[in-house]
Amino acid sequence: MNMFSDIVRYVRVYRRYIGRRIYLLFTLTILTAFAQGLGFTMLLPLLRVTQETTNPEELSGAEQVLHEFLVWMGIAESLVGVVLLIVAIFLARGALQFAQSSYIGYLQADLLKQLKTQFYDRYNGMTYEYFITQNTGHFINVINQQVTRFFRSFSNFTGALTKAVSSVSFFAFAFALSWQFALMVVVLGIGLLFLFQCLNAYVRSLSRRVSDEMSQLNKLLVQSLQAFKYVVSTKQDDHLRTEVVDSVERLTGDIFRQRMAGALTHAIRQPISVLIISGVILIQAMIFSGPLAPIFVALLLFHKGMQAIMALQKKWQKVMDTIGSVEVVDEEMEAVLEHQEHSGARRLDGFSRGIDFQNVSYAYNEEDGDVLHDINITIPANHTVALVGESGAGKSTLVDMMTLMLNPSAGVLRIDGVPRDEIDLGSWRAQIGYVSQETVVFDDTVANNISLWRGDIQEDPTLRERVIHAAEQAHADRFIRELSNGYQTMVGDRGVRLSGGQRQRLFVARELFKQPNLLLLDEATSDLDTASEQHIQDSIDALKGEVTVVIIAHRLSTVENADHIYVLDEGRVIEEGSYEELRMRENGEFREMVEMQSL
Repeated sequence: MNMFSDIVRYVRVYRRYIGRRIYLLFTLTILTAFAQGLGFTMLLPLLRVTQETTNPEELSGAEQVLHEFLVWMGIAESLVGVVLLIVAIFLARGALQFAQSSYIGYLQADLLKQLKTQFYDRYNGMTYEYFITQNTGHFINVINQQVTRFFRSFSNFTGALTKAVSSVSFFAFAFALSWQFALMVVVLGIGLLFLFQCLNAYVRSLSRRVSDEMSQLNKLLVQSLQAFKYVVSTKQDDHLRTEVVDSVERLTGDIFRQRMAGALTHAIRQPISVLIISGVILIQAMIFSGPLAPIFVALLLFHKGMQAIMALQKKWQKVMDTIGSVEVVDEEMEAVLEHQEHSGARRLDGFSRGIDFQNVSYAYNEEDGDVLHDINITIPANHTVALVGESGAGKSTLVDMMTLMLNPSAGVLRIDGVPRDEIDLGSWRAQIGYVSQETVVFDDTVANNISLWRGDIQEDPTLRERVIHAAEQAHADRFIRELSNGYQTMVGDRGVRLSGGQRQRLFVARELFKQPNLLLLDEATSDLDTASEQHIQDSIDALKGEVTVVIIAHRLSTVENADHIYVLDEGRVIEEGSYEELRMRENGEFREMVEMQSL
């Protein structure tokens, strides 16, 4: 793929994110280059006006046009007038260049903002199925490193575009003055660019490798830091270090090769430019015996043109350095757009009837088969329902379907009688509180973890009262007040400065603060001591009749007060009823589970 087809391709990519504003940039670039070329070309009538007389019949076609223009302005024989015109042209060129550079800066900043916010919004709107096919390092790498490199690629691309248009402008004016001279230089210049294509292709392949390796390295770093405590305490860091070092060596090796290619271009561009122009000047003067003044101005124009071509090569090579990120970002944007959640139009502003699963099945992928089979479950509003069963029975998948993160592959899920596909996702999820097995704690204050940045509790007494009440409900207020700064204590990354039980109670407090209509508890008390578990259980029991509660639990003591219990095994409902009914059922699965736990 040559440079010109690449330019067309990447213009389309940039236009996808910048829009038609890119054409205004092209216009400013062309006007700036035209003004610069015209300014240098005006040196020819300046040389002519210093002669005692100027015979229009001796002038070339381009010189005649310039001469007639100066006659029309009344300054054809005025040295001061021509000089002032040249000054005016270069002032206009400066103004255009300022406008162009400023607009490029605006587009760059807007591009960075648009890409980062679009990816953040698209990632928040992607399907859960797509999310679980990737890793956290991939998403972080795209939204941070690859988007930043995309931003730099646009900067280099606009620089290359400016140099390309400038070289065309210089050569066009030179052609008008001395076409034989111009033709020789252009042919040699095109040959030079052709030779550089091999280098550009090599740099482009390096760029893609760098982008892919950045993603791999980012994944390793994120995972090793998330598992820091385990890795260090069990001396597993040597194995991880080997993987990280190998990735770093591959990455830095390719970056070094990119820099070597850039150094080669920088080293040879001036000698080649001087060699080409010197040879052409000798041919023009000795063979074609051209007049001195046009040759002098054409020499200046071609020198500027060759400088622009060599600068174009340097800029284009920098584009190739980061073009892998352009491709990664564009491909990722297309992929995530293809995997966006589809929200219905019917808003659920309340929850009054319940959730119904009718013959629902679900498979994460067809090859592995269904993980849920013909599920028929009813969860009435303002009731407490428990889902129990061995690991892998499908309980968490059912909960993910209640939050509408997963869509049934067969059957129908209804909420308050509304089919899942018709529901406005945001209106339903705003009513859900969800406490999962993995505690979700942010690196911020305790208060902000509970309220999720709804305000400053020191300035808002009502908010402070709500935060404290939620903490009391979750049996967290006491330990919070014992922290160094109470509710203003920073808890660290993922709550590392708190114990496991404290993190879980903080998590529960946040969901109780939300005052949800549906509270989902996925092993919510699994990391708590007996006393804390009992306090949270009391809080959950206090919600009975006011909030719909769905409990997933292995410890059956937490579901004794549930209104209804469903027992799952291998994705099927095998038993259902109240706690006492199931506990007394002979040869029942639930009864066996109760006996194993000595309840």
